[in-house]
Amino acid sequence: MPTLLESATLLQPELTALRRALHQEPEIGLELPLTQARVVAALEGLPLELTPGRALSSVTAVLRGGRPGPAVLLRADLDALPVQETSGLPYASRIPGAMHACGHDLHTAALVGAARLLAERREELEGDVVFMFQPGEEGGGGAQLMIDEGVLDAAGERVVAAYALHVAAALLPPGWVATRPGPVMAASDTLQVTLRGRGGHGSSPHLALDPIPAACEAVTALQTMVTRRFDAFDPVVLTVGSFHAGTADNVIPDDAVFSATIRSFSPAARARVAEESLRLVRGIAAAHGLDADAEIVPGYPVTVNDPAEAARAADTARGIVGADRYVEMPNAVAGSEDFGMVGALVPSAYLMLGACPAGLDPFGAAYNHSPEAAFDDSVLPAAAALLAALAVNRLG
Repeated sequence: MPTLLESATLLQPELTALRRALHQEPEIGLELPLTQARVVAALEGLPLELTPGRALSSVTAVLRGGRPGPAVLLRADLDALPVQETSGLPYASRIPGAMHACGHDLHTAALVGAARLLAERREELEGDVVFMFQPGEEGGGGAQLMIDEGVLDAAGERVVAAYALHVAAALLPPGWVATRPGPVMAASDTLQVTLRGRGGHGSSPHLALDPIPAACEAVTALQTMVTRRFDAFDPVVLTVGSFHAGTADNVIPDDAVFSATIRSFSPAARARVAEESLRLVRGIAAAHGLDADAEIVPGYPVTVNDPAEAARAADTARGIVGADRYVEMPNAVAGSEDFGMVGALVPSAYLMLGACPAGLDPFGAAYNHSPEAAFDDSVLPAAAALLAALAVNRLG
């Protein structure tokens, strides 16, 4: 029988066609009926047990191996981003304001490819494989909803390991794979703040309670807090991305509103930065005689690679793409991923796969989430073979 990569290479035309069809008609969020239908159609004829989601447009597929053994899970995210594509590609998004700017269309096509590869080898599998086609990664908590609906137990018993990969439009050369043990993606939470004062005339601030200086002070103090209160070797990133106050230059508003994204790489740092941020903002508000509505909106947890599964994934990647095209990540990535919700429950590994188009400098190309982001379809066979090999190797 040919190798997984050789078999995957034969699938290149159909995987590319699927990926480009998905790219042209992206859907956002938890309800992705067209994407779900394309996935189901692409899996038609395979010996899979398919279950659609109830609270979201997910697809769970189970492949029963020919020999007894445990179950493992392979995951792909399906959703796009609210981005207006400017890539100029002939198969660019036809949907205004929506784009597969993060490569989830490649993830979906690769997992379909992995299902086909594993179905061909079903009699040799020593256990079962659960394929998790998940909406709502870019917000919406799709992973948790699928967990709540039983994806981890879809084969009849809890999966013993879970794997996922993510393509990168830049930073990694095409076809290169990177991962690491321990934290691999950051936790992501949101700080939302409203400082409430008393409006008045800009010429007479002493007759009002101006929330703007206090809000500005809070923004800069949060940056100082990060550098003074947190270990540089267990870092925190806090970025205020939204600030709104006032309507005219001579009017003191009643309130000032800002929000920040907070990234952390350990549960301890995540809990502490939430506590410290709220304490600081409320304290500054009180010092200025203002009221503060401040809260942390929980997002995604840290995505942590189990050391044993990360080592297994690294060995598998070397076997698929070659030892010279595998690199261990020196640090975790400050982006976040709801695959961490899966990893909190079962040993998992998450890998990055370079998909920078040939001819572009990986360190100068547009990165994921850019309206100009482009991904090289030539990596699809490697992605499919890698996912399939992770399942085969874990099942023994």
